[in-house]
Amino acid sequence: MKNWWPLLLTLVIQAMVAMALLTLPVMAPVVAQALQVSPALVGLYVSVTYAGAMVATLLGGATVARLGAIRVSQWGLLLCALGLLLCAVPWFPAMALGAVLIGLGYGPITPASSHLLARTTPKDQMSLVFSLKQTGVPLGSMLAGAIVPPLLWVMNWQASLAAVALVCVLCAWLAQALRAELDSDRRPEATVRWSSLIQPIRLVMAHRALLTMASCSFMFSMVQLSLTTYLVTFLHDDLSYGLVAAGLALSVTQMGGIGGRIAWGYVADRWLGARRMLLLLASMMALGALASAFLTAQTPQSVVAAILVAFGASAIGWNGVYLAEVARRAPPGMASMATGGTLAFTFLGVVVGPPMFGALSGLFGTYRAGFVGLMVMACVSGTVLFWSQRAPRQAA
Repeated sequence: MKNWWPLLLTLVIQAMVAMALLTLPVMAPVVAQALQVSPALVGLYVSVTYAGAMVATLLGGATVARLGAIRVSQWGLLLCALGLLLCAVPWFPAMALGAVLIGLGYGPITPASSHLLARTTPKDQMSLVFSLKQTGVPLGSMLAGAIVPPLLWVMNWQASLAAVALVCVLCAWLAQALRAELDSDRRPEATVRWSSLIQPIRLVMAHRALLTMASCSFMFSMVQLSLTTYLVTFLHDDLSYGLVAAGLALSVTQMGGIGGRIAWGYVADRWLGARRMLLLLASMMALGALASAFLTAQTPQSVVAAILVAFGASAIGWNGVYLAEVARRAPPGMASMATGGTLAFTFLGVVVGPPMFGALSGLFGTYRAGFVGLMVMACVSGTVLFWSQRAPRQAA
């Protein structure tokens, strides 16, 4: 099929920017000890990165039109690499700027890949193909959880950040081989203005289906990023796991997300449809968050792993179905702009979610309180999806 090369390339790029974003949270206990700060501040780092991502994704549609999806992706990888190098400087202003650059690099990657895949994917395969591409996010997170802790054994945390930055640069260089072919539809005369920030939001607000997807992704992303940001620290601090064991548990959770993204995309295409599939996933997220809140240091590791796989399959596995539905509902030729507009809501959820999780955990003295908060958000998103399906029937 003609979409396999774009799918493979966008998958690799998505994995690398996801690994770049989560490298610092995975090493949070080590960095926090070195800088004499609380590990809970990692939530602030995630908020800053996604604030940058929210701005960049709104400009994604306009920049893709002008530069091409591959060129935008290459710039994203290079910005992530530069951001990681700045985060290696043990000075908070430099680390804050690094977080912003990582966000600016991460933000336009999904609109760019949606542009490519919308051009090359048959309508009846979109949920599966977009889900396969979105496995790059848990794959990158899994790589961060599996590779970064062992790196910390052989080098310090600054050198570990530099090593991940080097791989991002290498990935950008390799993408150049396909740039001419895949960016053939770019329009160099297209302009990128600050008004481009508003256009994707207007598009989403004008289409009820897109607005529903955006609002649910806001809440889903709160659950997803709170889980992936705080899981290592939760297992390390509350359940007395070693850092390597906690990192491997994060990888197991991401494996559940990878399997879930593929499975849910197939099920949505074949049987349930996007909205019913997302409603089912909201229910699974609520149960997973509730179960995580009751984990203790005495819980068998096999039980912890089983809960995290199921939780990850839903909390990390929803994105492909959501993005395919956005591309399907977008006006012709506007998939990247619609994706950018809805992702602004998604990233806003990330900006709000981890700090809220950290605040709840700090207030009650345990990360279990944060998981209860995630259960509430999953229930709210499920309610939105349920009523969005009933409304058309009642109108009919």
